[in-house]
Amino acid sequence: MPLAMKLATWNVNSIRARQERALAWLGAARPDALCLQETKVGDADFPVEEFRALGYHVALHGQRTYNGVAIASLEEPRDVVRGLDDGDDDPQARLIAATVGGVRVISAYCPNGQAPGTDKFAYKLRWFERLSAYLTRRHRPDEPLALCGDFNVAPEPIDVHDPQAWEGQTMCTLDERAAWRRLCGFGLVDVYRARHPEPGRYSWWDYRQLAFPFNKGLRIDHVLATEGLASRCIAAEIDREARKGKQASDHAPVVVEFATAH
Repeated sequence: MPLAMKLATWNVNSIRARQERALAWLGAARPDALCLQETKVGDADFPVEEFRALGYHVALHGQRTYNGVAIASLEEPRDVVRGLDDGDDDPQARLIAATVGGVRVISAYCPNGQAPGTDKFAYKLRWFERLSAYLTRRHRPDEPLALCGDFNVAPEPIDVHDPQAWEGQTMCTLDERAAWRRLCGFGLVDVYRARHPEPGRYSWWDYRQLAFPFNKGLRIDHVLATEGLASRCIAAEIDREARKGKQASDHAPVVVEFATAH
C-alpha cells in the first residue's frame, strides 16, 4: 500500500535551545507533518524561515517562556484553529489544529499538573475535560483525525519503567488515567500501543540520574487517531536516537505512518 501520511509529534522543550537538532531531524525524517510542543517562544520568535528553507509551512500558537505548540507541514495547513475555542479565558498556548493531507491534525501540550492536590493538578483535569468537549463539539469519530502531543499521562503500568515507584505520582494517578480514558472514549486509538504491546517503550526520560541510558522512562507522548485512520497505520516508532547526545530534549519524537484509504 502506498504511504499516505507520515506524522510525528515531539516535545522539543524549547525550540530556541533545540533549533539545530529539530531542523536536522526534520530534514532527515521528512514527515508530512510534525506536531511540536513546548516551543517556549512567541510566534514572532519562532524560526519560520529556517523551517521554510526545508520546505515546511508552519502554523503557530506560541507563548514566551512557557508552553507553545506548532504544526510544521509540507503541505500548507488549512483551517487553522488555536486554543480550545470554548470561551474560557485561558492564556496558556496549548493546542493548535489544522487540516493536512485530508487529515485533521491536532498538536496538544497537556498540562503537567505538578502534584495531586494542587491547583495545577486541578487545572490539568479540567483541561482534559475541555479537550474532550472540544472534540465532541467540533469533530466526529468517523472523520480522519489525529490528536498528537505530550499528554503528560502514562496510560497504563506498562508505560512506566517502575510502576510501583510511580504509583500515585503525577502522570500515573487514577484521576489522570481516568481522564485519558474519557478522552479516548470519543473514538480514539493509541496507535503506537496498538502496534507495540511490549513493555520497555518510553518517550520521556528525566535528565537526571542517567535515566535515559538505563531506560528509566515513561511513555507520555502519544498519537491518538480515530478508528478509520488508525486502521490504516502501517508503522509506529519512538525515535530514541533523537534523545541522544548533548542539548537533547528530554522527549523523543513519536513517528507514525498511515497508508492510503481504499
